[in-house]
Amino acid sequence: MRIIILGAGRVGESVAESLVSEQNDITLIDPDPDRLRDLEDRLDLRGVVGNGIQPSVLRRAGAEDADLFIACASLDETNLAACKIAHDVFHIPTTVARLRSPEFEEGDELLGKTGFAVDHVICPEESVMRYIHKLIEFPEALQVLEFSQGRAHLIAVRVTAGSALANHTISEFRELFPGASMRVVAVYRQDAEYPVEPGTRVLPGDEVFVLADKENIRHVLGAIHSDDRPVRRVMIAGGGRVGLRLARSLEGQCEVKIIDRDIKRCKYLAGELPSEMLVLGGDAADEDLLIEENVGEMDLFIALTNDDEDNILSAMLAKRLGARRVIALINRRIYAEMMQGSAIDITISPAQTVIGELLVHVRGGDMAAVHSLRRGAAEAIEGVARGDARTSRLVGRRVDQIALPTGARFGAIVRSADGFCEVLMPHRDRMIQEGDHLIFFIPDKRLLKAVEKLFHVSATFF
Repeated sequence: MRIIILGAGRVGESVAESLVSEQNDITLIDPDPDRLRDLEDRLDLRGVVGNGIQPSVLRRAGAEDADLFIACASLDETNLAACKIAHDVFHIPTTVARLRSPEFEEGDELLGKTGFAVDHVICPEESVMRYIHKLIEFPEALQVLEFSQGRAHLIAVRVTAGSALANHTISEFRELFPGASMRVVAVYRQDAEYPVEPGTRVLPGDEVFVLADKENIRHVLGAIHSDDRPVRRVMIAGGGRVGLRLARSLEGQCEVKIIDRDIKRCKYLAGELPSEMLVLGGDAADEDLLIEENVGEMDLFIALTNDDEDNILSAMLAKRLGARRVIALINRRIYAEMMQGSAIDITISPAQTVIGELLVHVRGGDMAAVHSLRRGAAEAIEGVARGDARTSRLVGRRVDQIALPTGARFGAIVRSADGFCEVLMPHRDRMIQEGDHLIFFIPDKRLLKAVEKLFHVSATFF
């Protein structure tokens, strides 16, 4: 696929890095030649220096032959104008814009073909906020991803000593919870993947990925992780766009304290947030301040400043001072990898939270959802089975007849009929029907093409 990305900032770089790894033809536009030169040296892409809203620059970037245009510049107005020109002048089939303003929502008439011609909207700040909300809702989880509009969830959990799964095999776990609609799709031990077989024994400290029906999540989480106390007290370091969005969204749910070192920003926050939320001016990496504000009593400490080093330092300090769980927002991939297994419980990359939203438009077949996992090494995808037994590799076949590449795993089937939706486990004799949503876990992205081909509908496969 030929893809043009406007903006070589953190989001644009991460998007380009992810898409380049899948043999896409990527062209990156940015006014900074040094930035582009650095990315060209590291990634297999072409850089075009210039202003992305100028038709001449888009033409040099190959807009006349592009399949997808992604506008990730820092300003909303730049991204809107660029999408309009990409569609109207060069007829690029699909346009995506990064928009921070809540005034623009996907589906609005203003963003339609007669307006700014934006097909899809991404907002990393909003995506990060939703991601953290899920972690607050399910505090035992390391990651919570939704499929089929929230009907099915993929959850990653660290197994704790004393939990029902610790020191048991996967088959024994299924016997302990026979009524739970769930399936273990991956087990990682010390960052290495273990085979998912009935006899695989899960040990304390293992990271387990489980697909479950929404109704069974708490039941399953409680079995894997022994500490399921709800989040009641939250401290946020950083009152920027993400911090403010998150604090607003927690009104009425949690006790919130928010720290920012900019006094002017603190005054703004105090005027924007409910009076019961405490806004503090100071350095979140100041040990005396954290002790004074009882960080040790916090259920969750979240570092959301614009500085990776500050986020790492303040989160590790909060953990040492007794905060139950800590989350750090980290943009640099190398920093995020270094923090794996450290005192920081969860690291979040803004770019990684939105990459799945973009991959849906890049994947072949009829994709409904794509989630990037394990820092981009693995994926979980949801595709729709189309066609019939003659034209489809899926429809009209039993699960055991589907030729999955070695390593890829069938997670769940989401089936809707007569307004009723149910999550079905992929037992070997279950038959796939037209319109079923199929969820697969793919531990190695090299297997993606083979899985995507399963969703292609042909004139005939016989």
